[in-house]
Amino acid sequence: MDDPLKQAKAKAAATYDAAADHFDDEPLSFWERIGRRTVARLGLRAGDSVLDVGCGTGASALPAAHIVGRDGFVLGVDLSARLIDRARSKATTCGLTNMEFRLADMTELGYPDSHFDAVVSVFSIFFVPDMEGLVRELWRMVRPGGKLAVTTWGPRIFEPAYSLWLEAIKRERPDLHSAFNPWDRITDIESVRNLLRNGGVMNAEVTAEEGSQPLLSAEDWWTIALGSGLRWTIDQMGPEAAARVKTDNVQWLSENKIGSIETNAIYAIGNKPF
Repeated sequence: MDDPLKQAKAKAAATYDAAADHFDDEPLSFWERIGRRTVARLGLRAGDSVLDVGCGTGASALPAAHIVGRDGFVLGVDLSARLIDRARSKATTCGLTNMEFRLADMTELGYPDSHFDAVVSVFSIFFVPDMEGLVRELWRMVRPGGKLAVTTWGPRIFEPAYSLWLEAIKRERPDLHSAFNPWDRITDIESVRNLLRNGGVMNAEVTAEEGSQPLLSAEDWWTIALGSGLRWTIDQMGPEAAARVKTDNVQWLSENKIGSIETNAIYAIGNKPF
């Protein structure tokens, strides 16, 4: 598989299928919190139609469905079959019949121009090499007067635990160590603004917001690793190396009485002119 886009898609699908068991655990409640914060910025109305790409288990799709009501509709798509299954289950539990979740590729949806009142991408835009091209495609599907929401990580994601994680990975498996992650391309306001501008979204409202996730115990950090994009590395290194990395991380966090990690986010809203 020498196509960079195919590689990125395959890795994302495998990672989040594996992470699905922990995706909705309490230490990862930042998914739901940031999803709701994104939707709150959209100003959705009853009857709106919404597309949520990289929807996960519905952190932004579910609150959107509550807002648009029975006359509206929310479509969530994701490459992870296991996350989609969980999203469907949550929608059923909430009694939401105005939404649908599909296993689909956000780069190949092919809906007509101006098809949705709002398009949402929370922590998904950076999974493709050509982010500008994806912004352009999502923007194409927004109707005049509608909105595009793109949310990504801010600086210092998961610190101080993440630097500790990288150091341990470098010791155990240098071949798996990387100080760069896909989201590192857009972790400041100007980078996000430039991304949207280069994708055809002019004058987007871009806001950085600090956040933190409490750690009730140091073990919570490992749950976060298992339920996030770090899961791929854990599975690649094997159980023995993973156990040593876990021990190293958990012991340091416990000894230093670390009670939270940073979950800073950047929110961008593009308003499509009539």
